[in-house]
Amino acid sequence: MPSLESLADALHKAHADETSLPPVERWSPALSGDLDMRIARDGRWFYQGSEITRAPLVKLFSSILKREDDDYFLVTPVEKWRIQVDDLPFVALAVERVDDALVFTTNVGGTVVANAEHPLTVETDMHTGEPHPRLRVRRNLDALVHRNVFYQLVEWAQEAAGRLQVRSQGVGFDLGALDD
Repeated sequence: MPSLESLADALHKAHADETSLPPVERWSPALSGDLDMRIARDGRWFYQGSEITRAPLVKLFSSILKREDDDYFLVTPVEKWRIQVDDLPFVALAVERVDDALVFTTNVGGTVVANAEHPLTVETDMHTGEPHPRLRVRRNLDALVHRNVFYQLVEWAQEAAGRLQVRSQGVGFDLGALDD
């Protein structure tokens, strides 16, 4: 099993430009195996049971994250390692209104503007009946919208036909039905 440092070195060699995301959608190496890495529901990353506490390393690994069907992988041009994701790989920890946009900040320091390309959706958890809000971050990778952020969205929401809705960049996003 590779070390965290060897994975990080391979990524640096494959993608020297740190201002943009690596083109993981163009990389299709054969599966290298299962890596003992897990992303917890709260966005913390673990390797071999220990939390990865170095934020730059987490950010680096998150940049090579790829989802295929229900599986998640860390991908370089020559390696593809399956990892475990408890819920969603990112967490939206904050939101602010900037002009007509809702701008979210994720646990890895990225920002995402809710719009048609990055929709905000709310599903209902089948087991708890609680809302499970998510935001598309990139490609087919989503962020769980933290409970406090969701409450902020509800506070900003407007009623539309018995439902709560927020708008960002001209797109309406449904947060759920108003309670009777």
